[in-house]
Amino acid sequence: MDQRDDGQGELRFEDGMAALEALVARLESGELPLEEALLAFERGVALVRALNERLLAAEQRVEILMRGADGRLSLRPAEDNET
Repeated sequence: MDQRDDGQGELRFEDGMAALEALVARLESGELPLEEALLAFERGVALVRALNERLLAAEQRVEILMRGADGRLSLRPAEDNET
């Protein structure tokens, strides 16, 4: 398994954030030609969406952990209908 891979063929959150930060730095430098800047922007938007989905999934999982029926914390995977 690649260390940038989460085991499911997806980019790890931390690596996605690093890639997004690098894209922002390139865009902020003002040195990219227009077409490259547009491609970088599109890639950045895609990264933001993917990272936001992962954060939402993690937030929902944490909510499930805190809502144990007996009031205790329990670890169980979120069901598809719970996310």
